[in-house]
Amino acid sequence: MALTPAQLDAYLARIGMARPASLDVDSLSRLHRAHLMAFTWEALDAFMGWPSSIAPAAAFAKMVESKRGGWCYEMNGLFGAALAALGFRVTRLCGGVNRAILGDVAIGNHLTLRVDLDRPYLAEVGLADGIIEPVSLAVGPIRQRDFEFSILPTDDGWLRFNNHANGLAHSFDFRPDHSDEAAIEATLGWLTQDPGSPFTNALAILRHTEDGYVALKNDCLSSVTAGSVSERRIMSADHLADTLHTIFDLDIPRSGQVWDRIQAVSHEAAS
Repeated sequence: MALTPAQLDAYLARIGMARPASLDVDSLSRLHRAHLMAFTWEALDAFMGWPSSIAPAAAFAKMVESKRGGWCYEMNGLFGAALAALGFRVTRLCGGVNRAILGDVAIGNHLTLRVDLDRPYLAEVGLADGIIEPVSLAVGPIRQRDFEFSILPTDDGWLRFNNHANGLAHSFDFRPDHSDEAAIEATLGWLTQDPGSPFTNALAILRHTEDGYVALKNDCLSSVTAGSVSERRIMSADHLADTLHTIFDLDIPRSGQVWDRIQAVSHEAAS
């Protein structure tokens, strides 16, 4: 699932990076951070009922050519395909966000990446508000930009990545050798179509900043750092369109429909 040479050139231009001179952890870290600073994490397709795919080629068309963002399948899918094209040894891992709460039904609702260099690394650009640089795939605490994370073993032999205290998702479970594309494909259908999916009944968009991130959940816009959280409301369709463009670098032609959907969801939740 590697990008073609022409796609790789377009991807690198999109994230503002030159082809790395060597395949090492420093290069991986720079690419990881550049990807997260260039692309917005967004689940608009699931929220609006628009078509979605787990194929990296589809993520490339959406995120690079159409200048959209993406969610875990697309963010990690595109990043993994770019790393593979550069010559990194990449393994797509099937994970489960909030498996600690939901149980094994969660397996397949997340795609993450293992990159093998001098040791295995977890490359994770798809958790929205998670790490901004790759980490050793090993048990222990993690601290980045003053946010605290950890990787800990579960009682049944998985590993659990614990997000920071204000994280949108509490955790995701994975195994370093567990790849299951069929489970991911099956879960994609539930996440994008089922009324019980967290993504069909709430809009979620997030973009990293130098010291934290900004996030939009329905009509609530939050600015988050390790030490502070501030919130304000989106008040109209025009305000939403301006926010999507200026803060999240997204040009959504049907932003008026998105606002209507937010209002409908809010009305349903209140009734």
